[in-house]
Amino acid sequence: MSEINVAISDPIRWTPRPDPILTVLGLVSAALWWFAPDQAASSFAFVAKAALSVGPLFLLSIALLAGAAGAGADNLIARAFVGRSAPMVVLAALMGALSPFCSCGVIPLIAALLTIGVPLPAVMAFWLASPLMDPAQFVLTASVLGWPFALAKTVAAIMVGLIGGFGTLGLVRVGMLHDPLRNGVGDGGCGGSKIRRPKEVMWAFWHEPARLSKALNAARSNSLFLGKMLILAFVLESLMVAWMPPGLVARWLGGDGVWSILLSTIVGIPAYLNGTAALPLMRELMSQGMSPGAALAFLVGGGVTSIPAAIAVWSIARPPVFAAYLGFAVVGAALSGLVWQAASKLLVGV
Repeated sequence: MSEINVAISDPIRWTPRPDPILTVLGLVSAALWWFAPDQAASSFAFVAKAALSVGPLFLLSIALLAGAAGAGADNLIARAFVGRSAPMVVLAALMGALSPFCSCGVIPLIAALLTIGVPLPAVMAFWLASPLMDPAQFVLTASVLGWPFALAKTVAAIMVGLIGGFGTLGLVRVGMLHDPLRNGVGDGGCGGSKIRRPKEVMWAFWHEPARLSKALNAARSNSLFLGKMLILAFVLESLMVAWMPPGLVARWLGGDGVWSILLSTIVGIPAYLNGTAALPLMRELMSQGMSPGAALAFLVGGGVTSIPAAIAVWSIARPPVFAAYLGFAVVGAALSGLVWQAASKLLVGV
């Protein structure tokens, strides 16, 4: 990389970049106050009440994120990718479902794993499970949709990882999915260094100033990001409460049929934007008749195959690997929804 030298006397110009989420919030708020002031007041009250209800668990989720960052818990991921193929797939799916990796670190990490020779089945298991759940998401999901749903999504994340991992193992053994990375993709950047040079995990991180600083920075950045996403989601939820035609959701996504789950899986691919923002929207849709299985299928399918995630995967993986990634994600999401739908019936009957 070439170096850019800046003379001390040169003025440094800094232009703040507009935050897209805050921009949308500002535009929606302004439009409401201008065109529907009564609804604006109702939405403000709705958001305040919802924020207070999830406040304690939101703070707990931030603490978990900060603790994982300060302790270096993400370095535990390296331990999942050693050993025989089948146990490696199982461990990779478990680590993926519980890993504290941010979304920006997963794709470079995957490139690094494949570059250094980690078998594709284990990488696929981690790849599919990682976006779906982490300790902070578990707490937030429980605060919005309840502990049973949070547990169901965790199990679904592991199940999708196992489906993708063992499915890929079968395809590899019949001679498919060789050379998974595109030409020129490798190294893995900062995400890959956790695999090549894993550091020691230090749970009592506050004794080391550098780790404490990293934890505080993680707490600040995640509070801002998750906070504004939740506020936007609560605003949208308030508008759904006020304006969505009664019975619409129940008609399309309710009931016990397979159709509602399959439809939610497909719709989740382009409609899903963020795991945090999706939770209040699912809560409102479920209150209007969306089946539990359809809600889980939407969260699982969208979490893995959302357009931003799919673009990132396409940028590093060859088309056959990308097709397998999408196929396993869709199949895993639909199966997760069907299983949770059946389990929900049993739980209601208990």
